Amino acid sequence: MGDEDQKILVVGGGISGITAAIEAAETGANVVIVEKNPYLGGRVAQLNQYFPKLCPPTCGLEINFRRIKNNPRISFFTQSEVISMTGQPGDYQVKIQVNPRYVNDNCTGCGKCAEVCEATIPSTLNYGMDSVKAAYLPLGMAYPFKYVIAEEIIGTEQAKKCAEACHYGAIDLEMKPETVTLQVGAIIWATGWDPYEVEKVDYLGFGRFPNVLTSVMFERLASFNGPTGGKFLRPSDGKEVKTVAFVQCAGSRDDNHLPYCSGVCCLASLKHSTYIRERVPDSKAFIYYIDVRAMGKYEDFYTKVQKDENVSLIKGKIARVSEDTDSGGLLVEGEDITAGARVSQVVDLVVLAVGMTPGTARIKPELDMAYDDFGFVTGSGPSGIIPAGCVKAPMEVAASVQDSTAAALKAIQVARRR
Repeated sequence: MGDEDQKILVVGGGISGITAAIEAAETGANVVIVEKNPYLGGRVAQLNQYFPKLCPPTCGLEINFRRIKNNPRISFFTQSEVISMTGQPGDYQVKIQVNPRYVNDNCTGCGKCAEVCEATIPSTLNYGMDSVKAAYLPLGMAYPFKYVIAEEIIGTEQAKKCAEACHYGAIDLEMKPETVTLQVGAIIWATGWDPYEVEKVDYLGFGRFPNVLTSVMFERLASFNGPTGGKFLRPSDGKEVKTVAFVQCAGSRDDNHLPYCSGVCCLASLKHSTYIRERVPDSKAFIYYIDVRAMGKYEDFYTKVQKDENVSLIKGKIARVSEDTDSGGLLVEGEDITAGARVSQVVDLVVLAVGMTPGTARIKPELDMAYDDFGFVTGSGPSGIIPAGCVKAPMEVAASVQDSTAAALKAIQVARRR
């Protein structure tokens, strides 16, 4: 049996996909990763810290990137997508479209193209909270460490200036989409998750008031490579944030939106309260919750947050968020179930704890898989495609890593069938 018989395709280059790829490759299989973004790392790369050790993303990702770089059995395509799939377990044919980044392997990451580029585009890394040059490095620890020329400026004088500024011939403005066909023995589907579109919950004000953010946006606000350099500043006017309302279950556990609990949102808000409290000593955080789900090893963290006198945990639902014209902040209104009273609190910032929706709710593989009512994958079905990570259920990072290791084992077994 040759190595080609053991080739495994991993769709998704986030923490689940990376883990599955590395684990499979280190047993001797050849692995190909397909990732839609221009870098590997997925949503973990956008975090400020992640559980259980509250590490920055550089902590775990840097080690994994090194393992990928040093393993000749792993190859990857970024800015790519699967466009067709046929076959059966042990024998699949997959077509991949590789979209141009207009930068080739000669790139040294010098940044000369960005220096001369005047055009800007919204930052996807920062969820549109700021702009970046149209010639940009996706993030400081990007892997691969190569710049991208945004599609928006191709054909313009700005793109030509970028090409002229490059001393290494790394910018190729004539790049076109390419199609690659692979024969693989197994497929791991690890396309991750998306934040729920909380603008649909109109009474919470997201999309109408600039000082209403989602939990994933707040994570970027706290990041030192984020839109404010890690400073907590109010988006509307740049004023330092002193008071924050963290609103739990923003659309979750709601039959009109997400009927299920994502399990990790409570922990995320508890973590976020420590960000603001540590960096702004006189700040106050208000956490409005239905119930706090911080079980097992995370209960101690919950207890630690509870002991902070400047963090108020209020059991109750928020019914309305509106602008407070006097302060320029936001008025949060709802109920305090424990006290049996109404809540009316003015804060600088509102952070909505958004639930996790699976990537398969947005894009499903061409071959059949088994899904629940919300798009989570309940089994590989007749296709034999192996799901990994948050496409199966909402998970924290540690659980995703464990699940993806199991997916790698299954993929190895499937790939060796023929």
